[in-house]
Order: sequence, then structure tokens, then C-alpha cells
Amino acid sequence: MLLSRILINDKGGKIFLLILLLVTVLIPFLNLTLTADNPFYVSTYTVTILGKYLTYALLAVAVDLVWGYLGILSLGHGAFFALGGYAMGMYLMRQIGDRGVYGDPVLPDFMVFLDWKELPWFWNGFDQFWFAVIMVMLIPGALAFIFGWFAFRSRVTGVYLSIMTQAMVYALMLSFFRNELGFGGNNGLTDFKDILGFSLKLESTRIGLFIASSVALAGGYLASRAITNSRLGRVAVAIRDAEDRVRFIGYRVEYVKLFIFTFSAILAGIAGALYAPQIGIINPGEFSPITSIEIVIWVAIGGRYTLYGAVIGALLVNYSKTVLTSAMPEIWLFALGGLFIAVTMFLPKGIVGLLSTRGTKR
Repeated sequence: MLLSRILINDKGGKIFLLILLLVTVLIPFLNLTLTADNPFYVSTYTVTILGKYLTYALLAVAVDLVWGYLGILSLGHGAFFALGGYAMGMYLMRQIGDRGVYGDPVLPDFMVFLDWKELPWFWNGFDQFWFAVIMVMLIPGALAFIFGWFAFRSRVTGVYLSIMTQAMVYALMLSFFRNELGFGGNNGLTDFKDILGFSLKLESTRIGLFIASSVALAGGYLASRAITNSRLGRVAVAIRDAEDRVRFIGYRVEYVKLFIFTFSAILAGIAGALYAPQIGIINPGEFSPITSIEIVIWVAIGGRYTLYGAVIGALLVNYSKTVLTSAMPEIWLFALGGLFIAVTMFLPKGIVGLLSTRGTKR
């Protein structure tokens, strides 16, 4: 069976997927069948938060694939996530039609406010869901391919490559802040009404997005695990550990890097596309270099070179962020930095590494 071959020797992955399946079934059941006064009732707000966490988990898997298995410390994956979110946001904006503040059936509200006379050419086609889905994968994938083509062929590695990825995301952030670019400027894209004809205010729609996020996470994990278990994955690990030796024996290292880096960017774009309709906004803040650095911290805390460790890190850190930013927002960044330092010094293999060590001792 294909699934058993993909998950061979992946006990942690099997446990993760089983828990994900249970959560995917249980959360909608508790939301749709119970009343608000029931202690086990899960509110629609909680469903939305959990859906957001799942998109972050998929993003973390994408980063772990390139960092944990290929050795590329990408500080720019937030760009691919944001581009996927913008692609879906453009579709959602086109669905508003004449229900916007200014009642224009074609132009989004921010374009009417800025006195634009016609829809920019690059917005054409985004009134169709299938087109938006293609762009969600194509745009981040194309950017990663072009960036990787020049960087990997030039044999840029290590900290220099990391700095280049951060420069890329910073340049995009500055560009998307500009009103004349046509993406809403500082405010971004917001005030979404519906998706595929279903109102985003309905509980059933929120549940659908939650399930879609869960399915995407499972699919992304399985696809990434299939890569790591393949010959390509073994070559990627060899490149991480001894790139010059792999190149010497005849492998085209740049092609391996390019494929995995591009695939990882597509996963990040899908995560961003699922994030936008659940949160209700996508703006240039998602391009912030701090966001990309946070993603790396998620993976480091959970444990890289495992995939499921990245999921644990993403869920744990973002839950902590939700709690701390509500109670003591001023200390969150200090807490995150302290946690990262502690993990780096005392848990170099992350939470999963600690659990594995304890399991071995027993």
C-alpha cells in the first residue's frame, strides 16, 4: 500500500496523522452538534484559530523540508506564504462585486478610493476559483524557481543564502506597501464576503476551511515524507552533510536544491491561501522578515529533520503567542527569543529530540 510505504519507519508521523484525523472529525462534531452552554462545545472562533494553526503547521513543514533535509536555512518563506494568501485574497475580493462600500461591480473598494478607472491586467482571471488555485501554487513556485535558479547555480550557500532570502522578503514587503502596485497598499486585501458562493460568516464555511486546512496539512506532510524517503531525499541529506562530495561524484546538486526549494515554496503558498479566508485579511505585514524568522524558530523548537517536529513547534509557539499576547503583549518577543535561546543551548534537536532521547533511555 502506498501510504504504508510512505510512512515506513515513521512512527512519529503515524501518530501525528492519527491525531490529526481525530481532531478533524471531533472539532466539527463538537461545534455543529452541541449548544453553546455545553462544556464540550467548541466555538466558531476557536475553530478559526485552530484552522490558522494548521496553516502555520503546513508552513513549518515546508521550512523543515528545506532546512532539516537540505540544509538551506530559508529566512524568506514568509514571502511564499504571503503570495499564496494574496492570490487567494484577489479571488475573494473579486467575489465581493457590488456589495463593497462603493458598490462598484468590478473594482475593489481600495481601487475606487484611489480613483482607479479600470482593473489592472494582473487581476484578470481571479474571478474564477480554479484560476486562483493555480496562481496560489504557480506564483510562489515561480518566484522560488527563479530565485533558486540563480542562487544555486552560483553556488551561494550558508549564511549568504539566508541573507539573500531575507533580502527578497524585505524587498517584497516594501513593494506591497505601495498603493500604486495594486494590492491595497498598507491595508492589504480585506472585507471578504464569501468563497465558492458560501458566506465566510457561516459556521459551516468555517468548518469547511478548517477541514481543508487539515487535509492540506496531511497531504503536505505525506508529499514531503515521500520525497524524504525517496532517492531524491537521500541525495538531499547528502548535500546537506557534504555538498562538495555529492557534486564530485556526479550529481547535479543545483537541480536537487531547485526542485525541493520550489516544492517547499508551493506548500507555503497553499498554506497562505488557506490562511487568508479564515483570518479575513492579508496585508504586507505577512512579508515581514520577523515572520520568516519566527517560522524558523517554530521548526527549531519542535525539532528539525523530522517534519512532525515542525508541526509540534508551530502549534506550541502559536498557542503560546495567542495566550501571551492577550495577557502580556509587551513580553511576547522577549519570551520567544528566550525560548529560542534555551532550545538552541539545551535542546539542539528540539522537543522531538528530547522525547526520542527519553524513549531510548527507557
